[in-house]
Amino acid sequence: MSFQSEFGYTALPMRVRFGIDVLSQLQSHVAELGTERAIVVCTPEQRPLAESVLAQLGDRGAGIFDGAEMHVPVDVADAALQFALDRGADGCVVVGGGSSVGLGKAIALRHQMPIIAIPTTYAGSEMTPVWGLTRDGHKQTGTSPSVLPALVLYDPGLTTTLPAGLSAASAMNAMAHAVEALYAPDASPIISLMAEEGIRAFAEALPRVVADPENIDHRTRALYGAWLCGASLGATTMSLHHKLCHAIGGSLNLPHAQTHAIVLPYSLAYNESSAPAAKAAVQRALRVDTSAAVALWELAQKLPIPHALEQIGMDGSDIDLVVEQALKNPYANPREVTEEGLRGLLQDALAGRRPTVSDRRTESAR
Repeated sequence: MSFQSEFGYTALPMRVRFGIDVLSQLQSHVAELGTERAIVVCTPEQRPLAESVLAQLGDRGAGIFDGAEMHVPVDVADAALQFALDRGADGCVVVGGGSSVGLGKAIALRHQMPIIAIPTTYAGSEMTPVWGLTRDGHKQTGTSPSVLPALVLYDPGLTTTLPAGLSAASAMNAMAHAVEALYAPDASPIISLMAEEGIRAFAEALPRVVADPENIDHRTRALYGAWLCGASLGATTMSLHHKLCHAIGGSLNLPHAQTHAIVLPYSLAYNESSAPAAKAAVQRALRVDTSAAVALWELAQKLPIPHALEQIGMDGSDIDLVVEQALKNPYANPREVTEEGLRGLLQDALAGRRPTVSDRRTESAR
């Protein structure tokens, strides 16, 4: 493996607490941040857990907003911000997956306040300064240090009730973060180590989580992978995979984790030959010597998740819209992104076909 001789690395200013029952110290953590009144943000499904969290906050709790939705619609963000202002909140505790974390970030983006994240999925958004808002079918994303959670509490016990199918989709979503970090233009040796280890942790844990969802050891290993994959995304620049998924999700309102899980093998197949170091890292993590993209596709076939975009509501007539959105303000990518290439990628992903690995290379391959 060749050494990357030029790189930059900036550590993100946040804390992580990992372990069983880490929530028992929630009130003291909130106090350490100087927060006097914190709202709890969640989806309707996470309301029972949010009520438990609010109880732990005691007199520092300012109420629950349980209207979080995927892709963070602007009107939901407006309502949540008004809820926080009405209750004089100066902090936010987010409970759940990417929808809840994304909404907490939307609040922090417009009304500076620290976020404590309590993830219950493997989405990884809690480890990044990336925010997203959807307006009129278009998803806008950006980065800001103000939306990075000040503290993340990882409790594997909170993930044992996540159904096997959702666990698998969420894990593949997290692995996509790590895969793209490996060929990001601002990759570094530290992040590449974290990304590879995150993929390896999931590859080992995921089949076991699906077979035995309540096993705390398997859940602990998977949540460890989620932390590493999320941190990898938080320290690097997103590329083609995320641009495509944002276009698909924002334009068609398709489920976030499942979209990422389906698209991942195809986006990697598009880039694999132009990113040999990333390919080798994924191969090591998955313990294969064949195509990394095909190995990810074969792993996905064994999981209880959708395997084609048409299975989650995309139609062939949607390809034009997605291609148009993906080509607008494109992200940096190791291989040139072309309309023809995107159409081929999307047609394969739409049908769930075995991915075809391109043999094109670029001067900028890392």
